[in-house]
Amino acid sequence: MRAILPIFLLAIFAIQFSSCTSETSPVENNTDRKEITYNEAPTAQKVAHNQEGYRYTNEERATIELFEKAKTSVAFITTSNLQRDYWTRDLQEIKSGTGSAFVWDKEGHIVTNYHVIKGADRATVTMSDQTTYQASLVGIAPDKDLAVLKIDAPRNELYPLPKGMSDNLKVGQSTYAIGNPFGLDQTLTTGIISALGREIQSVSGRPIKNVIQTDAAINPGNSGGPLLNSQGELIGVNTAIYSPSGAYAGIGFSIPVDEVAWVVPDLINYGEIRRPILGVELATKQLTRQFKIDGALVINVAPGSGSAKAGLTGTKRMRSGEISWGDIIVGIEGKEIKSNYDLLEALETFKPGDRVNVEAYRGNTLKRFVVELGSSK
Repeated sequence: MRAILPIFLLAIFAIQFSSCTSETSPVENNTDRKEITYNEAPTAQKVAHNQEGYRYTNEERATIELFEKAKTSVAFITTSNLQRDYWTRDLQEIKSGTGSAFVWDKEGHIVTNYHVIKGADRATVTMSDQTTYQASLVGIAPDKDLAVLKIDAPRNELYPLPKGMSDNLKVGQSTYAIGNPFGLDQTLTTGIISALGREIQSVSGRPIKNVIQTDAAINPGNSGGPLLNSQGELIGVNTAIYSPSGAYAGIGFSIPVDEVAWVVPDLINYGEIRRPILGVELATKQLTRQFKIDGALVINVAPGSGSAKAGLTGTKRMRSGEISWGDIIVGIEGKEIKSNYDLLEALETFKPGDRVNVEAYRGNTLKRFVVELGSSK
C-alpha cells in the first residue's frame, strides 16, 4: 500500500503538469501566430484603418473616396420668383423650388434639369463648401430636360466631373447618385443599373430615349444631380422617378451622358440646341396614323434646302382633288425610320453640313438620296 501511494501521487502530478502545459501549448507560443490576423481570416473582408483605428472594408473605402472627390463638383440649386406685394407694391422674392446640379467646366457652367429652373426668376447655386452664387441662365433644352446656368466663381474653386460613357453600360453595374433630396444637401445613395434603353416623357412632351434606369434612391430634390459609375465618372443626369406617391419607390431615371455631351455644348454656344435638319416639313402623327403610313411623310420641302437639292418631294393636292403623297422617309444612314421621332433622333447624331444617305418610298418605289443637312437656326 505504501509502495502504491507514491506511484499514485506521481500520476496525479503528471496529469496536472500535462494540463498546465496544454494551456500554454506550442501553438499559442508559436511566433508565427502574429500572422494570423483578422484581416487575413478566410471569412472576413480585408479592411483599411482610418486615423481613429476604425476598420473600413475595401468596398466602403472606395465609396468614401468616390464621394469625397465628387462632392466638390455637386451643387444645390434654390429657385425663386419675384412677386409684387398687392398693397405696398414692393417686390418680394418667393422661394419656388430646389434641385441639384453639377460643375461642367472651369468657366463656371453648371448643368441641371430644365424642370428644376422652369419658370424661375432667380436661381441660387450653393457649392459643397456652402459658398453661394447668383446664377445666370445660359441655355435650355426642354425636349431633353436639360439646362445650363453660369456662376462667377474662381476657376481654382471649380471641379468639373470627369465624363464617362453611356453606350457601354451594362445592367448590374454599380451606380452612385449625389444630390439634395428634400433639401438635404450632399446626400449619397448607391445602387445598380436596373435597365437600359428606357423611354420617358420630357417637359415638352417629346420622349427622351435610351434613358438609364437605376435603383439608387432618387427623391424630389435629386433632379439635376449626377449619376456616377464606380470610377466616379458622370454617366447620367438624374431626372425623374417612377412612384405613385411621388417619393422613392426603387425606380429612378437618368439622361445618359452621351446625350448630355452633345446637348450641353450647344446650350453653352447658342443657348439652345442647334439641330441638323433635312429642310422638310413632316406630317403630323395623327395624319400618319389615320392613313396608316409607316415612316416620316414629307409634306413640304423648303426651297434651297439640302432635301430640295437632293430631289425629295412633298405632298400635293391634284387638280382632281386627289392627294399625291410626298416621299415617305424610312431610313437615315441605315437606321430604320418609323415615325417623326425616329427621324429627329437619327439626325441628332449628325452636325449641320454633314451629308447623309436617306431612303424614302415614292409610291411603291424605294429611292435613295444624299442630303446635306442644314441648321435649325
